[in-house]
Amino acid sequence: MKVLISAYSCEPGKGSEPGIGWNIAWQVAKDCEVWVLTRPDESGRAIEAELQRNPMPNLHIFYFNLPIWAGGWNWGLGAMQLHYYLWQIQAYFIARRLHKAIGFDLVHHVTFGRYSSPSFLSFLPIPFVWGPLGGGEFAPKAFQQDFSLRGRIYEALRDLIHWLGEIDPFVHLTARRSVLALATTRDTVEPLLKLGAKNVRVFSNVGLPKVEIANLAQYALPAPEVVRFISIGRLLHWKGFHLGLKAFANAGIQKSEYWIVGDGPESQRLADLANKLGIADKVCLWGALPRHETLKKLKECHVLVHPSLHDSGAWVCSEVMAAGRVVICLDLGGPAVQVTPETGFKISARTPEQAVNDLAKAMICIAQDEDLRVRLGEAGRKRVTEVFDWEVKGRSLRQFYQDICSQKQLIKSKS
Repeated sequence: MKVLISAYSCEPGKGSEPGIGWNIAWQVAKDCEVWVLTRPDESGRAIEAELQRNPMPNLHIFYFNLPIWAGGWNWGLGAMQLHYYLWQIQAYFIARRLHKAIGFDLVHHVTFGRYSSPSFLSFLPIPFVWGPLGGGEFAPKAFQQDFSLRGRIYEALRDLIHWLGEIDPFVHLTARRSVLALATTRDTVEPLLKLGAKNVRVFSNVGLPKVEIANLAQYALPAPEVVRFISIGRLLHWKGFHLGLKAFANAGIQKSEYWIVGDGPESQRLADLANKLGIADKVCLWGALPRHETLKKLKECHVLVHPSLHDSGAWVCSEVMAAGRVVICLDLGGPAVQVTPETGFKISARTPEQAVNDLAKAMICIAQDEDLRVRLGEAGRKRVTEVFDWEVKGRSLRQFYQDICSQKQLIKSKS
């Protein structure tokens, strides 16, 4: 099977969009002949170095950039979005020439994975797969009252960007022309259907390499004398760490600590909140740490608190589950797809007060029951191995492709 993949963002050894682009291409190339459209720049150097170390004969990388304004993607968020849009247009003309020469069976747009941006590759005369796509996740309105002015402006601009995307006729055409649209979360399914996508499946964009899963599985739980909760991520308003602090204060667990690893614009507000709540002596804001230092902190903790309000991915949840730790999250976005009642606590998010109270109850429950921590942690390890291993996800994608091409052949034979 000859597959064309569009991955504007694609780089080995990375998380988020670059990691999604690379890992999907790599896994699909195990059984398919794959051509990847991507940018050169730093990603290209990383890709070539990786292919020298680990050759993959089925994987062909086709680099290109805009003939003018090639570095526009690096000029800030707004400029990057415009660069990305123009790059997608150019990708169509390059893909059309490649298709005439190679004859692809299927085309798959992978990154950026946002439902409100079009992919002009959908106009190729072959089956088009779109995603995994996020962006349909929004902070419930009741929770926005706690956001700073900066946070409220951010949310308003984010809403505007998605609205502009939803009125773009090319986005509607992309959705209608897809034979399969993959949504990272339940939240993104509805807007995809409204745009006209006929076949939508939830398929998380989160995946971990097998070697990383094996390494994290070696992490033993620390001694239970002091139960440590940890939050990891950028300190942004929508990450909801302020809810975690309030819940920790409400829980009032005697021998406990709350560690926060990360940096960002909410850092001082969180420090001030810890003081206001009277828990500053039990809270430690470590700031941004290198990955190996972050993992050391994780080893010393028992429970991840991840009350994010609109994450489409949240790799940290799967990483922590692979390490045998319990996850407490809100029943929203990416974490809600990863975490199950057998692996952690998913708290409904109706109002901030309700969410804080229920988060606190979960903290108390898990702090008081060591056996429960072990049981949920082991179930989390098992779930990551069975669902979020990149090899497992790759097999699922290859099966999707096979089903699509088989259906195409069936239609041809009947006609």
